[in-house]
Amino acid sequence: MQFKFLSTAGLALAVAGCATVPVTGDPAVSIYATAETAPVGTGNADAADDPAIWRNQADPSKSLIVGTDKKAGLHVYNLKGEDLFFLDAGLLNNVDLVTLADGTVLVAASDRTDPVNSAIALFRLDTATARLEPIGSVRSGAGEAYGLCLWTPPIVTAGDAAVAFAVLKDGTINQVRLRTDGTGTIERTMSVPSQAEGCVADHRTSQLYVGEENGGIWRFRVGGSAAGAGELVAPIDNRMLVADVEGLALMPDGINGGYLIASSQGDNAYAVFRLPGMEPVGRFRIAQGAVGAAEETDGIDLHPGSFGPDYPAGLFVAQDGVNPPHAQNFKLVSWAAILEALEASPKVD
Repeated sequence: MQFKFLSTAGLALAVAGCATVPVTGDPAVSIYATAETAPVGTGNADAADDPAIWRNQADPSKSLIVGTDKKAGLHVYNLKGEDLFFLDAGLLNNVDLVTLADGTVLVAASDRTDPVNSAIALFRLDTATARLEPIGSVRSGAGEAYGLCLWTPPIVTAGDAAVAFAVLKDGTINQVRLRTDGTGTIERTMSVPSQAEGCVADHRTSQLYVGEENGGIWRFRVGGSAAGAGELVAPIDNRMLVADVEGLALMPDGINGGYLIASSQGDNAYAVFRLPGMEPVGRFRIAQGAVGAAEETDGIDLHPGSFGPDYPAGLFVAQDGVNPPHAQNFKLVSWAAILEALEASPKVD
């Protein structure tokens, strides 16, 4: 019997040949960011995570974006991407905001400072000065805080502000009733089978969408008090969604129509589904243009309405996890440009 030995170089090539080929989903059309924010303050780390958009109805050009530096706190940016304010608020992962009936802009963020006891940090956004004012902290269950989104129920009783969905790292989802005095109470618990983060609530239909990172997108009905099992409405299929699933955002249209967008982080793309049936529409990427590309996106947000000539039909904001030579930041994209690119793209069966 004759034995053959590989040289070191040959062995390296053989090992490389057996390496796992990166998974890519269906073709994604390229779109381009119009602007980007200043980098977050924490460099050389996975730091930027999730944005939340506040639209100034009186003057859309003065709208604001709140973004997390999950190693340090919260930034407030304008539509030019300028960093207007930073609050050293600790290890805040996901963020969302809602405008209350009295005009208060309530900002909530998942607080993972204590890794075994999750909390929701609450702030008031002064839209005139772009400053954030801490107003309280609410316990959101045993476990590590991770994802978070807000929902305004159809009926809000006196003293209630909004409902927060605290997505813990193990897949537990606690529905937390927030009050205007900065307190809150867990009123319902749901779950998905494994690690989850991104979520978004549809205020029209009382439905919650949650991204299970290696499973897909789940939908829960959250109206009423009874807890119920979720429905997996968009599984990881390596076509529309490539693990892991990260941020979720929603663009409403009419009573229950519109679009759901998900960060398909596994292949640096974004998947678009049509509501209410979650039919696949297509995929896009934020490519290198006058502004840099976006890769390894965690959190996203999407807000309807005009934000001025650059964003005539809505604003899409995505975290950029690879932004050399600078720290991570957020990219701003026209929703009209996304829809135009998707409509012009060839359809994949």
